[in-house]
Amino acid sequence: MPHASLAQRLWARTEGTWLRAKHWPSLCHICQAWPSQALCSGCVERFAQPLTRCPTCALALDTPHCSQCATTHPLFLDACLAAVSYQFPWSDCVTRFKFQADPGLGRSLAELMRHAPWVEPALERASRVVAMPLSRTRLRERGFNQAFELARHLAHDKADAHTLQRTEQSAHQVGASRDDRLANVRDAFWVDPARLGDVRGQRMVLVDDVMTTGASLNEAARALKAAGATHVTGLVFARTEAPPDR
Repeated sequence: MPHASLAQRLWARTEGTWLRAKHWPSLCHICQAWPSQALCSGCVERFAQPLTRCPTCALALDTPHCSQCATTHPLFLDACLAAVSYQFPWSDCVTRFKFQADPGLGRSLAELMRHAPWVEPALERASRVVAMPLSRTRLRERGFNQAFELARHLAHDKADAHTLQRTEQSAHQVGASRDDRLANVRDAFWVDPARLGDVRGQRMVLVDDVMTTGASLNEAARALKAAGATHVTGLVFARTEAPPDR
């Protein structure tokens, strides 16, 4: 700015400092407390208490037996973990993260996932933390893969967005019944042939943002098992507690 006035130069310097710092301090996305982290400790304490969940489909349990797993065969997931239930306020957070182009929320959501029961051991034992893939069309529409955003914050050195691939998805899963979801994702996933050696004989953690019926996760786990994975743990941020056709 060689010919700018002193006032203009000072304004440019101040504006640049403001732009670099404008995300701090921030509002809590839930209670709007200020200043705060993206998810304040009070809201986490209030809305993210651990629940007893089925070890293979992550539904919250109020009985000794899981009705979801009793009717789902075969099960290709060896285990499944969820941080929270897909309800207020977490459904709003997922919407903002996923559909309103706010990938910065991914770090905070991943932190909640990391502190859920049994997640740390699963991440430590896994050789790869595989993101549920999007089709190329969906990836272009959204601009980022929300599952990979979570995976890279969970385990940066193990996060993998390329091993598992997905066909073009013609039908949206939102609002579909369990039978329709199963049909929509049948044979929808495969392992990149160049990466078969990274899967064979290994333990995997398969990451997604929301699990509704588990159809997509189970089918993706089937592809990993077919490629030789010995153990697949599903890990999601939120689990729908009343899946369709339950």
